[in-house]
Amino acid sequence: MGSMEKIIPIGRFLFGIAIAAFGVENLICARLGLMEDIGFGKIIDVIPWVPPNAFLTYSTGIALLGAGLCVAMTIKTRQGATLLGIVFILFLLLLEYRVGAKALSFRTIAFEMLAICGSALTLAGSISNPKSNGARRNALDVLVTAGPYLFGVSSVVFGIDHFIFLRFVASLVPAWLPGGLFWASFTGAAFVAAGISILIKRMDRWAGLMLGTMFLIWFLILHSPRVVIAFHSHNPNAPNECSSAFIALGMCGGSWICAWHAQHGRGGIPSR
Repeated sequence: MGSMEKIIPIGRFLFGIAIAAFGVENLICARLGLMEDIGFGKIIDVIPWVPPNAFLTYSTGIALLGAGLCVAMTIKTRQGATLLGIVFILFLLLLEYRVGAKALSFRTIAFEMLAICGSALTLAGSISNPKSNGARRNALDVLVTAGPYLFGVSSVVFGIDHFIFLRFVASLVPAWLPGGLFWASFTGAAFVAAGISILIKRMDRWAGLMLGTMFLIWFLILHSPRVVIAFHSHNPNAPNECSSAFIALGMCGGSWICAWHAQHGRGGIPSR
């Protein structure tokens, strides 16, 4: 239990920082007009890949920045996490309305958003609500209970995709680390195992803890060097690399949030 007590503040902080970074990146890309066409129309080149609409882009950036800071600084954490969950659900529905599932890349985009949504709802559900009244539960109380399941399903999908695109994933493993196919297969299996564990609530505390550690290692040895190289070489793909790095950092925090939730259940964190 002691390790969990130390992990949850780190998990919340990392998750909040990643979300705040998405907000800043969203505002920068909106200001500079950085957009990308990924097969079903132009999108702003960061999470949550909103349509190139000035009002939506700036509003989303401000919302993500504010909610992320609330989570990271433990100020109105439950409200900030709930807002995040709702924002990502709305933009996931908007994205599906625009493109359906006709693009192969849509699945990865959709489940990344769903995993972050699940992390936020899990955090909200882990914080005690002083206004709740025993058995009386409102719609938001019901919504936040879905958080771990959304995260678990997303993890399983990520694992399956690792095996479908095994050689591509292996090509992302740093050259100095031998056995690229092994590590790609290992991480795919870890995703599936962790997701199932979270879904069936068996060993889910350890699943979240280890999955978060895996994401943190990726952030440090895979994504961070790619960001530095991309910006140093003025690579036009630098915004994507930056987004991928913060996705990994956010997923690390989200995994540890799920581990805390598995340890303490609903309402285990005092409300702030």
